[in-house]
Amino acid sequence: MKLGELLKAYRTEHKLSMDAFCELSDLTKGYISMLEKNEHPKSKKPIVPSYETIEKIAKGMRISVEGLIDMLDDDQEIQINATPPVLSKSSIQTIYDQLAPPRQGKVLTYAEKQLNEQRNEEETKINEVSEVIQLYSYDYYDHPASAGTGQYLNDVRVERIELPVDVDADFVIPIKGDSMEPNYHDGDLVFIQTSVDLNNGVIGVFNYNGDAYIKQLVIDKDQAYLHSLNPVYKDMPITTETDFRIIGEVVDLYREK
Repeated sequence: MKLGELLKAYRTEHKLSMDAFCELSDLTKGYISMLEKNEHPKSKKPIVPSYETIEKIAKGMRISVEGLIDMLDDDQEIQINATPPVLSKSSIQTIYDQLAPPRQGKVLTYAEKQLNEQRNEEETKINEVSEVIQLYSYDYYDHPASAGTGQYLNDVRVERIELPVDVDADFVIPIKGDSMEPNYHDGDLVFIQTSVDLNNGVIGVFNYNGDAYIKQLVIDKDQAYLHSLNPVYKDMPITTETDFRIIGEVVDLYREK
């Protein structure tokens, strides 16, 4: 039905005069008369109500704007400056409204299937993300192993740290300095497996005269020394007078991206 027809039918059903509906809707009596006749008195053209008029009539009829709009014919013109959300219909809704009930049922069945598939895909993505960010707990020493001048390694495990990598290691320790560049950077965390015996060329953490270092162990005939990957730093010889102890092998590292 057209807006004017709906308005007149409502007034008749509820036995409301134009004056009474004026008070309910805040519209003028003259404009209500034009709406019901659906004709402008001068131009004789059909009345094109504004969205504000729709709101006022809905208020007078004590129904929602959405409810009133749903009752209007599809070809009812409404004058608007900006389309309110209630007037915006998606293309799929427009097509659905034109289908016969049996075909509407098929559309709903297909749409529900698509929605279920989408939800399953979203759940799968959530699970995949959960696997990526899974955290693993390690013993963490707060005193760093030096890649430079040396740093005392406290024998007390001060805390647990969680990292998003799974490594078979006994503890984690931070690196300080640049003597193991370019492979190990200042601030990296290295994973250590404790050991008392390391092979030649292995990167490890060592207690050297009371300080902890991350270095490469080199054993050359009767000579042994700790080697820095950064050529700026000199090798550190291991002699009978050296207070030397192997803490463990570096098995992996973690670097913040």
